[in-house]
Amino acid sequence: MPQLRFVDQHQQLLAEVEASPGDLLLDVARLADVPLHWRCGQGTCGTCKVRISHAGPALAVAPGRKERNVLLRAGLIDTAQAATDSWPDISTDWRLACHVPVGEQDWLVVCPQD
Repeated sequence: MPQLRFVDQHQQLLAEVEASPGDLLLDVARLADVPLHWRCGQGTCGTCKVRISHAGPALAVAPGRKERNVLLRAGLIDTAQAATDSWPDISTDWRLACHVPVGEQDWLVVCPQD
């Protein structure tokens, strides 16, 4: 089972939990009482933004149009990225925790506390 380390923007540990591949990242964070901001849980508000990194090779992920539009509207990505069908799964780019299924690798998940 992948180990998820949730940290704030200053790299302070918020929680460390195991998750099953395919679990929704927002659900894992909520069950672990991670102080991750969220409102709707459906990918429309953009408040559950996170950055994810892992030690494995970068793989392509395909964020859905809804997630890309919300990130664009929130100013978290630009129009060029919103038009791209796939992104690397490890990057400095924002993702919405309510749209991200847990992968096979251990993750470091940065949760902004603003």
